[in-house]
Amino acid sequence: MDASTCLKSLLLSINQYKSSRTAANVTQLQRLIHDLGGMKTPKLLSSHHVLPSECLSGLVEVAGDPNTSSGLCSSIVSLLAQLASDEETSGALNSNHNLTGTLASIIHSNSATPREGVVLQCLQVLQSLTYNTHVSHYSTHIDELLAFLVQHIQGPNDDLTIPCLGLMANLCRCNVSIQTHIKSLSRVKAFYRTLINFLAHSSLTVVVFALSILTSLTLNEEVGEKLFHAKNIHQTFQLIFNIIVNGDGTLTRKYAVDLLVDLVKNPKIAAYLSRYEHLSPCLAQVLGLLHSKDPDSVAKVLELLLSLCSVPGLRTLLCQAVFQPAGSHLSLSSKKEPSGCGGEPGVALLHWVQVPLEGPERCYLQALLLLTELFEEAIVSALCGVAQPFLELLLPPLLTMLQAPDPDPAGGEHLKRHCVRTVKALDFLLDILLEPLEDSMRMLVARDLSAAVCLNHMEVLFSSRCMDASFNYPVADSELSQVSSEVIVKMLDLMNHLKQLVLDMEASFYRILQEECIVAPLSLSLTSEHREQVQTALRVLFEAAPLPDFPAVLLGQSIAANNAYRQREAELSASRLLGLETIPLPMLSKSCPSQACQSSDSSQDAIQSLIEKLQSGMELQDHIKDLRVSEIIDIYEQKISALASKEGRLQDLLDAKAMALSQADRLIAQYRCQRAQAEAEARKLASLLKEAERRKEELQAELGVQVVEVERAQADIQQLLEHNARLQSDSQNHQALKASYNELLNRCNDSEQMLKELQSAHASLTKQAEVLGKQNDGLKVQQDRVLSQLAEKEEQIKNLNEIIEGKAQEISGLQKEVRNKEDRVREMDNRKKEMEKTTETLKKDLNKTEQARKEASIRASSLDLQKSQLEAKLQKMEEELKKQLQMIATIHNLSKLKRENLAL
Repeated sequence: MDASTCLKSLLLSINQYKSSRTAANVTQLQRLIHDLGGMKTPKLLSSHHVLPSECLSGLVEVAGDPNTSSGLCSSIVSLLAQLASDEETSGALNSNHNLTGTLASIIHSNSATPREGVVLQCLQVLQSLTYNTHVSHYSTHIDELLAFLVQHIQGPNDDLTIPCLGLMANLCRCNVSIQTHIKSLSRVKAFYRTLINFLAHSSLTVVVFALSILTSLTLNEEVGEKLFHAKNIHQTFQLIFNIIVNGDGTLTRKYAVDLLVDLVKNPKIAAYLSRYEHLSPCLAQVLGLLHSKDPDSVAKVLELLLSLCSVPGLRTLLCQAVFQPAGSHLSLSSKKEPSGCGGEPGVALLHWVQVPLEGPERCYLQALLLLTELFEEAIVSALCGVAQPFLELLLPPLLTMLQAPDPDPAGGEHLKRHCVRTVKALDFLLDILLEPLEDSMRMLVARDLSAAVCLNHMEVLFSSRCMDASFNYPVADSELSQVSSEVIVKMLDLMNHLKQLVLDMEASFYRILQEECIVAPLSLSLTSEHREQVQTALRVLFEAAPLPDFPAVLLGQSIAANNAYRQREAELSASRLLGLETIPLPMLSKSCPSQACQSSDSSQDAIQSLIEKLQSGMELQDHIKDLRVSEIIDIYEQKISALASKEGRLQDLLDAKAMALSQADRLIAQYRCQRAQAEAEARKLASLLKEAERRKEELQAELGVQVVEVERAQADIQQLLEHNARLQSDSQNHQALKASYNELLNRCNDSEQMLKELQSAHASLTKQAEVLGKQNDGLKVQQDRVLSQLAEKEEQIKNLNEIIEGKAQEISGLQKEVRNKEDRVREMDNRKKEMEKTTETLKKDLNKTEQARKEASIRASSLDLQKSQLEAKLQKMEEELKKQLQMIATIHNLSKLKRENLAL
């Protein structure tokens, strides 16, 4: 069974189940849900089409119905869990079908029996669905869901504790309305105490969930001041780092990273972290996780490192931790896949930068961003000498990313991923080139880059369908066009910075600036919403504007077209927000396109009839003497142009009505979903009312039994209180005896330790006395030797005094020579000043020559363009000349044959 047939059968089965809830219909629906789940295609039920949207709406409605059996509800929730694993489908489920509210209603319906498997399923799906997603506090059954979570978090430890903690952590994170609701609960202090007790739990997952909830609720409260006080914060940091390094799995590490990222956003805690004494070994352990083979774990570690780069002190420490261990002994083994937790972090970063495009996109993009941040810090903090060997290994893979992309047979997804990574690589290279003090790094880039690489890359992007310089259709709405234009503009900026250092780079740069193909990327970048992209385009435009053949007029037209397109899109989006009120009723009828087509056909018939009348008037012009044909032609031409413009307006009206019809279809589908949800809520409220009345009668019957039990319980409580008082007195005596025992044990241990120390000190002193006696005998012998040497030295001193007197006479002669040499130095200084004046004159001449050379290069690029055009014209003229020569030869041959025939 193919996908479309399966969806149609599912929709039919859902409708049959709604009309008749028989066992056969339930079995049929469960079987189809099981078959659909076995296809393993989460994008099959994407809500961009009507049929999948109807199926999802029906499934969500059936699951949210309190009368649905637990088995069918469990099957639907299992399918929804499979769909929620895809990020795009998960967002559609939240935005269009309110899956969060439906799952919350299922949990609320089964709150009396929380041990049901469907409750655990719903909690797990909600935890996956709400991660990094803002949930509105005004959604259906959110208050009941929060009460359920608080109750079971404070309840006994069971299978629901961890899912409840994880879901609560998701709901509380960056959600002020839910945080305010929880803080307003009557027993919130007891809830805080329960969470604080969870911090001593044996499971690291429970610990990180509890700490995340406490951070969201109490970070700026009095409880948070005590919990994250300067005395306790170091223990908290150690706990978080232990969870990140030794977590129970990817899920635990993911929440621990999010927790530390949230804490670092607080300036006070960021300052505490920068002063944390064990930060360096903790960072080393975190960097060791980059050698993991799990892309999700590596992506979260990179996210943590990028957030730590926002703290100035930690940024320098990270730069040292990555670059200083590597130094000069980094080798090309970084191209291999890392394994284990050992090794250098720079090697792991090199590996994740070079992963193929089909690999995890978040990993190589975040690795490039992290390297950009670290190299910026290395340049600022004078660590360039340590970072330069790492740059020599990083440049080859970066320059490989600048190579022209391979053909993309599967659409534009591969090309888009390539362009996104190329943009990050160009950002890294431009950050290095924009630093004025780093000539060594600039020369490394210029040594390995060539003009042909840049030109080939841009030619491939120009030839692809993503970059159309014409105005037949707008490209401002294409994400691929945006990122391709960003690649081209930043590539031009890179060529601009390297035009003096790379061979043929300057001529290639100015030549491509004068071609019409750069109009589209420049216009898209100049009208972009990103400030950095606009600034880059302006730098390129500043270089291109003075060129003689720069297509400035086309650029202006393209910018105007993009602005008009964006304005039109804004108007359409505003009309979509207004909904049905902005669409007139005739426009919603399906006869609108046919009416527009009829009007268009009638206008074409009118034009055809005018042409026939004009022709008939031309035939009868001999019989009409009072009117001139030219005036009649002018009148008909004006009427034809007016009708043509009217036809264009009618065609625009047809397009607008077709778009309004599609909008109406979408709105009708949304209305059906909302109506189904409202009906489900009404049925649920009716069932809740019946359940409440039945429960009231049962409670009245139980009330009499409870009164008797309360009296018995009071007598039991009195006995327990007396027994408890006796146990407390025994416990106090036990504690006192235990304290005295511990004190005596400590004293005994101290005495034994002191005895061992004194014995070792006595042995060492005995050995020292023996050594000192031997040294005393040796010193006496040395004293005799020194006395004899002293007499010899006195005689040598006398001889040296006589030598000093002779040297003094030689010094006086040398001083005269020094005076003569000083006179010569003064003469050399005068000559040096004259040479400096000459050098300044030569520098001015050199600047003039450089300006003339640049102008000549621009003229040469313009002449090259004109030369190519003239060569093309010359080639056409040569082809025409060859054709004429062939015709002349043919004519000559024909004339020759004719003469021969005549002679015969």
